[in-house]
Amino acid sequence: MKVSCLQDNLAKGLSIVGRAVSPRSTLPVLGNVLIATDTGRLKLSATNLEVGINCWIGAKVEEEGAITVPARTFIDLVNAFPPDRVAMELVARTQTLNLQAGRSQANIKGIDAQEFPLVPVPEDGNGIRIDAETLRRAIEQVAFAAATDESRPILTGVLAKFDGASLTLAAADGFRLSVRTVQLTHAVPDPFSIIIPARALIELGRISGEQDDPISVTVTPSRNQVLFELTDVVLVSQLIDGNFPDFRQIIPTERATHTVVDTGAFLKAAKTANIFARDSAHIARLHVVPGTDLQPGHMVVSATSAETGDDVSELDAAVEGNEIEIAFNVRYLIDVLSVIDTPQAALDTTTPSSPGVIRPAGDGNYTHVIMPMHLGR
Repeated sequence: MKVSCLQDNLAKGLSIVGRAVSPRSTLPVLGNVLIATDTGRLKLSATNLEVGINCWIGAKVEEEGAITVPARTFIDLVNAFPPDRVAMELVARTQTLNLQAGRSQANIKGIDAQEFPLVPVPEDGNGIRIDAETLRRAIEQVAFAAATDESRPILTGVLAKFDGASLTLAAADGFRLSVRTVQLTHAVPDPFSIIIPARALIELGRISGEQDDPISVTVTPSRNQVLFELTDVVLVSQLIDGNFPDFRQIIPTERATHTVVDTGAFLKAAKTANIFARDSAHIARLHVVPGTDLQPGHMVVSATSAETGDDVSELDAAVEGNEIEIAFNVRYLIDVLSVIDTPQAALDTTTPSSPGVIRPAGDGNYTHVIMPMHLGR
């Protein structure tokens, strides 16, 4: 292999695939990045066997070939190179990659590319196309609610339900539920559902930051992998096998109190409450009071710590229904309010021991359910 490319392009490509490198593995090759020539371009690949990423960058190819090299060493070296052309030549006999950029030169010992697991690419071009910004926003609003511990693997994933011209994403960790529905550019012929690891979707959101063209989604015939095709990048993820809980049963259908508040003010009050709530099981109290002829409605957000003190923030609110005092984990409030992009947020509640529902005011495509915390007296 003999190839050269711009240092900037190589560093950018490595930043995309680098997050898929396995940090700890019994297989040394999983700690490596595959570098291979591919139809006049340079292909970079990395995988941890759950998520794999392929990235193609422009290059001048003089001799075809492939090698895998230790990811951390290669990434650090390329980032340290001057912004110049990087020339790479493989010494096949010793499986050593020689690199040269400006007046810098280095040799990296690699592992034969034949030992690297195959990271597939879409073949037929018949994937489901989704607007990149729409999908990125949906991931941001849903994936954070997935469980992070592996005790219930199904909850570490995000349900993706394709039905007609809509895609519904749902994630839950037992304490909260996030559901977002988006429109597809074309309807799918047959409805289906898959469960994608939340980590894979978060990674997709990260690498699609500059993507303008629609993202193409393909599920393999064996239904054990999903492929996301971007411009010059393909992300592949294993799917989680099993049945996702029926999230529709978790969403309350009735409400006793409907409260609309300024999203930014609510978020700021929650962050202030967290200063004290973090010392007391992250409990924040919300006291919602309907308006009268003499006084408008309001919401009071408060938190108390026996060690450090307390705080109270009062917010103007449009309140329909009953007065209520309910407590939530303030971190969960901060998480959801941070991804609501409308000026106002709506909170629906029934009783202090029933789940609360937060939605962007005027947007029925996003629903977030939070379980309440016990209020000790």
